Amino acid sequence: MLHFAPDSSWSLIALGLCFVLVCVFEFANGFHDTANAVATVIYTNSLKPKVAVVWSGLMNLLGVLLGGIAVAYALVELLPPDVLSPPNGDPAVPMLVSLFGTALAWNLFTWWFGIPNSSSHCVIGALVGIAVGDSFLHARDLGHSVDWDQIWKVLRALAISPVLGFVGAGILYVLIRLLVRMPALYRPPEPDQKPNPIVRGILVLTCTLVSFSHGSNDGQKSIGLIMLTIIGLMPAAFALNPQAFLPADRLHVAIEAARPIISQYDRYSFKNDALKAMDRLSDSDPAHETPAEKRGDIYQVLSGLRSVASNPAASSDEKKQASKLAAQLRPTVEYAPIWVRVLSALCLGLGTMIGYRRIVHTLGEGIGSTHLTPAQGAASEVVGAGLIMTAGYTGLPVSTTHIITSGVAGTMVAAGSGINMKMLTKIALAWIFTLPVTVTVAAVLFYILA
Repeated sequence: MLHFAPDSSWSLIALGLCFVLVCVFEFANGFHDTANAVATVIYTNSLKPKVAVVWSGLMNLLGVLLGGIAVAYALVELLPPDVLSPPNGDPAVPMLVSLFGTALAWNLFTWWFGIPNSSSHCVIGALVGIAVGDSFLHARDLGHSVDWDQIWKVLRALAISPVLGFVGAGILYVLIRLLVRMPALYRPPEPDQKPNPIVRGILVLTCTLVSFSHGSNDGQKSIGLIMLTIIGLMPAAFALNPQAFLPADRLHVAIEAARPIISQYDRYSFKNDALKAMDRLSDSDPAHETPAEKRGDIYQVLSGLRSVASNPAASSDEKKQASKLAAQLRPTVEYAPIWVRVLSALCLGLGTMIGYRRIVHTLGEGIGSTHLTPAQGAASEVVGAGLIMTAGYTGLPVSTTHIITSGVAGTMVAAGSGINMKMLTKIALAWIFTLPVTVTVAAVLFYILA
């Protein structure tokens, strides 16, 4: 599949399929992740489901529009540069099919059984699998051809954030119990009975915070995936950012400044590719390269600069210079038009509207030995929103599902109501198996297709 001509009918069909797959994946993401934002207000009858989903969708959209794209490309940069933009300019169809097919299949599998699973885990596992599959495909050393520094950075955020959610929500719940004397906050909701206006207002506010923070973090993940697909479909129009591409003279200066610090370190499997890319970018005739090829070369340079920035042998000045040069080059290839952000939010909202019930039921009744109370829902959502928003603005992808689920579990422990170990075991097993399953499936699928 890597040898399809970029303008052939087979390439266009395959890339069109990838575009559908990324929209379906984000739609399925709504089943899992956005359902966490509306679970409390729906479960406590604070808002009708349709109203809650529409409001959550609007807040997701606002979060996507205001949240930047740091998380989107933190995930994209997990891929090796030759997979991200093949040197011959062909569309990376095997990468896209492996990524979306693997992540979507596991997402739907866990949703069917009502298990709150992380879409972030699915995507990250599939991306790592593609990087591993690419190493086997080219018989490269796994230690240096996969950007493990970037992978560990992402995985640390995924591993630590649920622990912070569990502890933080538990502590906040205890503080609420000590400071707020309102019995309605600590009683499970009665069927078809709305909570009092104050409790209702609190829960709508916390739902708003989680929805906005979810858009500022999780919504970004699909932005990067949508951009990968439309760049493959229409490279001439979308491979480079027309608002931020450096003029030839400034690009030449940046490339020449990057050359000595990349060339002196051997702890990098793509070093020769990066040096050749710099030669092409320094060519006095910019017409020699198509936009897709130029984008691929810039990613090769960025990959080399990241390698220097994370190399223990590099001096602090070299690391700072590498980071500074990367910051100059990155906006030329890492961007997202407004319509891509809106599409991401729409897919999230529609998915939530269709498939929220299973996850809402699990969060409301499945995690604890007793049903969720308004105070527990509010505590878990306030802490979750703070963690998710902080991670979104620092460029770290985290899982809304794991943070909110851990937060609910933390409040159950703090309340002394106990935890449903059967459901918690299901969630833990999904958490444990998601990465190895998605890494393995994506690696094998990419190897076969490529």
